[in-house]
Amino acid sequence: MSTGHARSSGDSRAPNFGLDEEQRAILDQADRFARKELYPLSERMDRDEWWPEAAFPKIGDNGFFGVTIPEEYGGSGQDLLAAGLVLQGFARWNHAMALSWVAHDNLCANNIYRNGNEQQRRKYLPDLCAGRTIGALGLTEPGAGSDALGSMRTTARRDGDHYILNGSKIYITNGPVADVLLVYTKTDRVKGAHGISAFIIEKEFPGFKVAQKLTKMGYRGSQTAELVFEDCRVPAENLVGSENSGVSIVMSGLDLERAMISPLCLGISERALELSIDYAQTRQQFGKPIGSFQMVQSMLADMYVLVETMRTFTYRTLAEAASLEIGGGGRGDIHKLTAASVMYAAEACHAVLDKAVQIHGGSGYIWESEINRLFRSIKLLEIGAGTTEVRKMIIAGELLKDGGRNGA
Repeated sequence: MSTGHARSSGDSRAPNFGLDEEQRAILDQADRFARKELYPLSERMDRDEWWPEAAFPKIGDNGFFGVTIPEEYGGSGQDLLAAGLVLQGFARWNHAMALSWVAHDNLCANNIYRNGNEQQRRKYLPDLCAGRTIGALGLTEPGAGSDALGSMRTTARRDGDHYILNGSKIYITNGPVADVLLVYTKTDRVKGAHGISAFIIEKEFPGFKVAQKLTKMGYRGSQTAELVFEDCRVPAENLVGSENSGVSIVMSGLDLERAMISPLCLGISERALELSIDYAQTRQQFGKPIGSFQMVQSMLADMYVLVETMRTFTYRTLAEAASLEIGGGGRGDIHKLTAASVMYAAEACHAVLDKAVQIHGGSGYIWESEINRLFRSIKLLEIGAGTTEVRKMIIAGELLKDGGRNGA
């Protein structure tokens, strides 16, 4: 990643140190599109848990899907950092749609591109890249939590030219609206985590259904569901990779997912800082703007430092994860780095939003306010893709495995 010049405007989100001209353009384009097209949807999405059906096709028409997928499959053939910049720009203006975007583009479409065969790529990726279909990933199960692999109970058994799936998945982003899902199952219980396989599921497959749509505290417009498979018949050709090879897909996918949560935190935090600066300049108390009080200035300074350190760590991690080989991940420096990046970004985002609500005072505590909407997003980022505690276990495990060697 090359080192560009920071912009000198007064925009609190402006300094893009570390981005070259092309990368800055990607972020600016995503920012402009999200401000114009996605921001107007955000209030209703939060209030009503509403899903705007026209949004994904519009995102696709503007070329913001398939960022990491080659042009021959309908994508734009860029790297993970470019995808992170799109996510950052979207998260500033509609973090619920940004979450659905990353579940679709990174967890589903990119996984199919990286791990699927040529037939699967050509069948599913063009529509996913165009936003004509919506993608999702099915990993977590009821009662499994952080032990997603060891506790997996969903099974798949071969039956001629099909596999028969039975089980359920929960907390699945895009679940209620997904057309295509990448789902993990046990094909060999005896082998434990090494008996997992991945399948591409279409919503019309017999035996598949959305059991319930889940109502959330934050990211309310991003649809989340429990999914059920009852003798669900899946064509054998929809097996991704070979049977019992799903663990490598899971682990490399999780490292990419963790790297891609950080720009979501960054975009939310940038917007919170921007709102807080504006509020501090306009809110009057004791005959002067609250931004003239040193305690408010202290909070703004802390927020700025958190945002800028989050930015640096996020970009570095995205750049290093971009070259992750297919089947790689789940070990070594990149495993440690992605866990550290998302752990820091999520905790920093929490701290930024806590101070932002404090600056906004009573208005920040009102459900309908934008800063409150942002604040309600923070806990998911400390839970999803492995909790903060799991991230610490990963980091410590790799450090101890390395004998304390710094793998920077």
